[in-house]
Amino acid sequence: MDALALTRQLVDIESFSGNEAEVGEFLYRELCRLGYQTKKMPVESDRANVYATSPEQPHPAVVFSTHMDTVPPFIRSSEDAARIYGRGACDAKGIIAAQIAAAERLRLQEIHVGLLFVVGEECDSLGAKVANEYAASGRANQPAQSCKYLVNGEPTENRIALASKGTLRVEVTASGRMAHSAYPELGESAIDKLIEALTRLRAMPLPTDEEIGPCTLNIGLIEGGRAPNVIPDYSRADLLYRLIRPSQDLRRQILETAGNQVKVTFPLELPFLRFRTVEDLPTMIAAFTTDIPRLTNWGEPLLIGPGSIHVAHTEGEFIEKRQLADAIDLYCQIAKKLLKSEV
Repeated sequence: MDALALTRQLVDIESFSGNEAEVGEFLYRELCRLGYQTKKMPVESDRANVYATSPEQPHPAVVFSTHMDTVPPFIRSSEDAARIYGRGACDAKGIIAAQIAAAERLRLQEIHVGLLFVVGEECDSLGAKVANEYAASGRANQPAQSCKYLVNGEPTENRIALASKGTLRVEVTASGRMAHSAYPELGESAIDKLIEALTRLRAMPLPTDEEIGPCTLNIGLIEGGRAPNVIPDYSRADLLYRLIRPSQDLRRQILETAGNQVKVTFPLELPFLRFRTVEDLPTMIAAFTTDIPRLTNWGEPLLIGPGSIHVAHTEGEFIEKRQLADAIDLYCQIAKKLLKSEV
């Protein structure tokens, strides 16, 4: 198994969230060729997760998992002596290659793990939700909860995560009354109301934790208005908080701080999580979220993978070849330790 070549093949298949059909089909064919019992889990339209197990162990206790989708734009692969470049190189197509290579190495030692590759992680975790239902129903070629450990791959620079911050998406909207901009007293500016609320929210103290770090806020999208010469009757902002604890107190604080001139809703939350670790491995705290909260039927989660989150989603995304090779060793080591703990 040439993990470097496989990484480049995967990177060269454009697979934005919602457009993973081709890369899923490629992985399905490749895993079938390698002799795995491989299934497609339909998600929607022609999109599907891919789940593979060894014929020798159709009900594995350990499953390696990551996602097939990427963010735009598409960047074709290239390489130099030390790195592979391109969209998805570290997030997470290099991880797919490392997990398959590790599974192949383990098979030669008569140790068998599952492989679960899902769609939609970068968008709405729809693939993970479908995989969770699939496992619970038994259709994933295994009864619910027969998988004891889920080793999820994200770019952690091969350090095992102690925890991952959660995500709280907040939508703030304001309504007003249109008028000619020459006579602002006849209108009511929705944008003014929104700006005032956002100013208060930006100044609002956020919690911090000595081990996990701070809760953070990003105002990611602002829109509103009709034209420069029209008093705006509508405005909206999308905010994202990175959680370091349960969100109840933060939600209450956001509602009180935003004030009654705007409407606040919470369309999405992924919780803060702590993970199982493996001794003697370097550790980290993941400031990002993963599919893990949507994969609760796949066993106790661990989070580790090659590549740096700091170059993921950038125009220069890459994965270090040495780190990819080290990840294969690490995935094998982790699987053995987890299985040994079951004996």
